[in-house]
Amino acid sequence: MTDPDMETLVGQALLRSGLTLAVAESCTGGLIGHRLTNVPGSSTYFMGGVVSYSYDAKERLLGVSHNTLYDFGAVSEETAREMARGARRALGADIGLSVTGIAGPGGAMPGKPVGLTWIALSARDTELARKFTWAGDRQQNKAQSAEAALALLRDYLQTAAATDER
Repeated sequence: MTDPDMETLVGQALLRSGLTLAVAESCTGGLIGHRLTNVPGSSTYFMGGVVSYSYDAKERLLGVSHNTLYDFGAVSEETAREMARGARRALGADIGLSVTGIAGPGGAMPGKPVGLTWIALSARDTELARKFTWAGDRQQNKAQSAEAALALLRDYLQTAAATDER
């Protein structure tokens, strides 16, 4: 018997907790939403997602501040946090999960290499952000970013469940 995949694990945890999820994706282009909706019954906890590739989409659809984008860039902790908050707000979810990064092969800038990715989670009780730098090609970077985002969500849900059991 094989272990359940990450999207199944987070789906089970979301069901147990009664929490709902919304995602905001940039560099993953909808891969997280795709993976989540591969799980039968995911409509119970997955509210939807926004693929916001451009600055304009991040501002209009997710409410990311124009100043944040121009001061820190699309691939930054600040933008990832605002994207997660915006997804949560826009879709009325308990948890917002976001990812923004440079999948490659182009797009690198000084201090921002190909593979740089920021993942953020926004919930009523906390906000988390994690930085990664992947070394793969475009497809690998997207896959690793989606997996890391789901892992951050899993870890948050495990911590929240342990806190609720006390």
